[in-house]
Amino acid sequence: MTDKKFRQKLDLRNGRVDMTHGSGGRAMAQLIDSVFAASFDNPALAEGNDQARLSLPKGCVAFSTDSFVVSPLFFPGGDIGSLAVHGTVNDVSMSGAEPLWLSAGFIIEEGFELSQLLLIAQSMAEAARKCGVSVVTGDTKVVERGKADGVFINTSGIGIIPDGIDISVKRIKAGDAVLVSGPIGDHGVAIMSKRESLSFDTEIISDSAPLNGLVERMIASKVDIHAMRDPTRGGLATALNEMADAANVGIRLEEKDIPIRLSVKSASEVLGLDPLYIANEGRLIAFCAAKDAQKLLEAMRSHEHGAESSIIGNVVEDKRNFVEMRTTLGGRRIVDWLAGEQLPRIC
Repeated sequence: MTDKKFRQKLDLRNGRVDMTHGSGGRAMAQLIDSVFAASFDNPALAEGNDQARLSLPKGCVAFSTDSFVVSPLFFPGGDIGSLAVHGTVNDVSMSGAEPLWLSAGFIIEEGFELSQLLLIAQSMAEAARKCGVSVVTGDTKVVERGKADGVFINTSGIGIIPDGIDISVKRIKAGDAVLVSGPIGDHGVAIMSKRESLSFDTEIISDSAPLNGLVERMIASKVDIHAMRDPTRGGLATALNEMADAANVGIRLEEKDIPIRLSVKSASEVLGLDPLYIANEGRLIAFCAAKDAQKLLEAMRSHEHGAESSIIGNVVEDKRNFVEMRTTLGGRRIVDWLAGEQLPRIC
């Protein structure tokens, strides 16, 4: 990635990022070589080009990009590094694609501890290894103190959709079942409890996780999956409203079937939040024909990241594109779009 003459040791234990690390000179080469090249080492990256040269397998290309500005940078169940990998891997996977490659762009604040930057890079590398993807190209910028709150990360991902797979929100239709892969709200509440220094009887852990293995298991079931989405910012409610609007349908939910941990419910009450709108980073929503729902549910539950999956509702004809929920008390509630920002800096 850089010429060997630049390979001088940085003080990764006690050093800090300064403006010279973003100047394009020797200090920047040392930072890239000591932190990023060492963590993400792979043949495509090691070529040292300003781009990655990749041989594409046969199939349709899926491409996604996302930026991560979570605060705090380290939280129960993960950190900004692993989150950046999981977030983009999951976005690519929702098309049924096999994620293969990532790019990573870092915007680092002057004064940020090199030891913390190395931990983040190593966490990203470990997450990528577990996902079966490689970080093949990237970029580093340094901004003045107070301009980036530590570090921001952008990741882009490329995957290949196998022939015969057609997963798109446009395929959702009346009569479809709606499934979710596990309890909702864990990530957002884990972030908020850490940010607000709240403690509960049971520690709430982020659900941040890669979903490509779960998707592979679902596709292997041979069920015709119509659509998938990972409900991140805005949570389950916002994702379902987006999908209902795009597909020009309505969705009816059963509150009793939506999995939410008791600890998340209790914390949400304390924080004044609605779990339906809280961000998730390791959950997916799936749509399929009602006749196939039980088979798909069994496939999802056979994977570690779908063990607590549930069928939570169905799709109906509705030109208003309403998402409604039958409550546990037997009433009906409109689950509307998120208004404003319930949880800032959540991913």
